[in-house]
Amino acid sequence: MTVQSPTTMHSSIEHFMTPNPHCIGREQSLAAAHERMRALGVRHLPVLSAGKLVGIVSQRDLLFVETLRDAEPAGVRVDEAMSADVYTVPPERPIGEVAARMLERKFGCAVVVRHGAVVGIFTTTDALRTLMNIVDAWR
Repeated sequence: MTVQSPTTMHSSIEHFMTPNPHCIGREQSLAAAHERMRALGVRHLPVLSAGKLVGIVSQRDLLFVETLRDAEPAGVRVDEAMSADVYTVPPERPIGEVAARMLERKFGCAVVVRHGAVVGIFTTTDALRTLMNIVDAWR
């Protein structure tokens, strides 16, 4: 990820996203999702069914389910905890527009989709990394 100038706000999200994010199948258990997140050091997993994006599951979703009485993560499927309301954007979308929408709607991530396929994810961590690069470029 390279930041060239403060005009970054007009650059497309594909320059700042994490490419080829790890995903999980909707029928997988929450325990499997939790293990994958821990192993990969990520907080969001796009959820797929037959290769198509159907939702997003976050670390927060997993922690919430774990607090429910009688909820056993190994017995709960990802599609029972995921959010089907996924903020998706094409790779060409300007980063400023994506960041503004994430802030406005309090989204933790945007899933970048090209022709129906998940090609990237832009998270708050990616946004902070971009901000750090801009600040460093101004020094």
